Amino acid sequence: MAFALSIAGAIFARDSKAETVMKNFEAPIPNIPGKSLIALEVNYGPGEASPSHTHAKSAFIYAYVVSGAVESMVNDGDPRIYRTGESWSEAPGATHWISRNASKTESAKLLAVFVVDTDDKALTTPVK
Repeated sequence: MAFALSIAGAIFARDSKAETVMKNFEAPIPNIPGKSLIALEVNYGPGEASPSHTHAKSAFIYAYVVSGAVESMVNDGDPRIYRTGESWSEAPGATHWISRNASKTESAKLLAVFVVDTDDKALTTPVK
C-alpha cells in the first residue's frame, strides 16, 4: 500500500487540457520476485492530451483502447491512431511523445498495464 500511495501524485494530471488517470489494479507478481502489475485507466475528454513523458525505466507497458480513439507516438515511430479494441506496447525506457484523444468531440479511454519493478516510485515522468 505504501508503494501505491507513493506513486499516486506522479500519475495524476488535472487541468482543463490533460487526461485523468485512476489506478484500476495493483499487485506484486508472485512468480517474479521484485515485479508488480499495475493497471491504470486513462480518460481523455474531447481534445485532451498527456504531456510527452517517459515511464519508470523498468516498465513494460501494454496499452488497450477501451473506447474512442487515441493517437500515440512512441520513440521514433510514426504517430498512429488506435481505435476501440486496438492495442500497442511500450518497451522499458521508451519515450511517449504523443498520447492524446484523437477526437475533438468524443471522449476516449485507455487501459495501461505496467509490469514494473515493485520499488519504482514514479510511473510517469514528463519530458523536459
